[in-house]
Parts: sequence; structure tokens; C-alpha cells
Amino acid sequence: MSKLAIVTGAGQGIGEGIARRLVKDDYAVAVADINDETAQKVAQDLTAQGYQARAYHVDVAHRQEVFELVQKAVADLGELALFVNNAGIAFIDSFVDSAPEDVERLLDVNLKGTYWGIQAAATQFKKQGQGGRIVNAASLAGYEASALQSAYSASKFGIRGLTQSAAKELATDKITVNAYNPGIVRTKMRDVIDAKTAAIKGKTIPAQQASCLEEIAIGREGTPEDVAEVVAWFASDAAQYITGQSLQVDGGMRFH
Repeated sequence: MSKLAIVTGAGQGIGEGIARRLVKDDYAVAVADINDETAQKVAQDLTAQGYQARAYHVDVAHRQEVFELVQKAVADLGELALFVNNAGIAFIDSFVDSAPEDVERLLDVNLKGTYWGIQAAATQFKKQGQGGRIVNAASLAGYEASALQSAYSASKFGIRGLTQSAAKELATDKITVNAYNPGIVRTKMRDVIDAKTAAIKGKTIPAQQASCLEEIAIGREGTPEDVAEVVAWFASDAAQYITGQSLQVDGGMRFH
């Protein structure tokens, strides 16, 4: 019997990779995204392959929408087993030039959105009374702050803190809370980051990408599939004794 996994930001990039990985472990996946078109495309593709998936609209910056997402997905697909707070945004700019509206929107989506996701998932898990798994998207930038990404780094440091706090509070309810910390993963969002960073630094985009590649011990960029395997492990029986942890998925860019 399928278990329900809700994945936010699952219409593309890392979130899509996570959704496509989880169905292989017999999860029915709620493909949640602010972009209805991409969410529908992913859900329809998974359904065509014989998996159980359904698209849902959500702007994680709005608490009520996140709670409604959980209610709708549970009504449609069954008891919640896993909630993945993957949705996130980024922008590149110097600290002093970062526009207040950009900072506020990023913190609303990344940090508050993860807060609301933990709240909504934990509320449902407590109601069900059988425990559950919550997995959050942090970042390498949440271990070592990145220049030109002040708000993004702050949000990801914050998500690591939320992960630890929630893990301590929810352990008695048999709810584990962990985080994955991607390094450089080739997605559309990463393409935008590279282009803006290159422009600010006066480099070509290939030169910017090459300089980043030099920092990766394994010698290649990450893929959504690399990150998805970590999420699948956090959700598995093998990780039932793991909580409050943030695992780097960066190919050896940084060691802590």
C-alpha cells in the first residue's frame, strides 16, 4: 500500500528529482508547487508510468495554503508519512544593494515556508498518532555563508536551526526531522545564480562555473538525483534513529 509523501517545489529541479525517486519506494506523491504547469507535468508523467501522484498548488509563504495542502493531499491520497520542505528561491546581489522586497520574499518562502511546513506536517502526524518523517532543504550556504547571497545564506542557516529545534520537540511523537544541504546542483535556479554572479564579478558564465567546479573534490556538479537519494534515505527504515541532522550533499566542497 502506498504511503503519502508531500514534496514542495516539486515541479522542477531538486524537488522533481525527489518526487521521481520517492515513487520508486511506493510513495504516493503530492507534487506541490507554485507553478501549476510544471507540477501538473511532473504528476501526469509519474501517473503515466504507473505511479500514484497528484499535483497541488501551494505558495509556501502563506501558512494557510500549506495547511490546506496537507488536508487536501491526505483526503486524496491517504495518511501522511513524509513531508519534504523543498521549495525555495534565491537571488544574487551585494549585501548593501539587496532590495528589501527581495529579502522579504526570500525569507517568507525559504525560512517561514519551512516553518509552516514543519507545523502542518507535525500537526497531521500528531493527529495520526503513528509518527512520521520531515525532511528540509538547507544548503551548503547554511554551513558557510556565501558572498552575494546574504539573505539566502541567512535563510539556510535558519532552516538548520528549525530542523534541530523541531527534532528535539517532536522526537517523543516519533517524528524525525532532518535536512539535506546541497552544494552546486545543476538546475534552472543554478543557471540564474551563475549568470548573475558572473555578471557582478565581470566573468563569463563558463569561467564562473569552472571556478566553482574546482572547489568540488569529486570533480563534478551534483544532480537532483544525488540529492533525492539522501532524502529517500532519511525517509527509509535505515534512518529511523537519525534526527536533527543536516547532511551535506556537495561532492566534497566543504568539510565540517
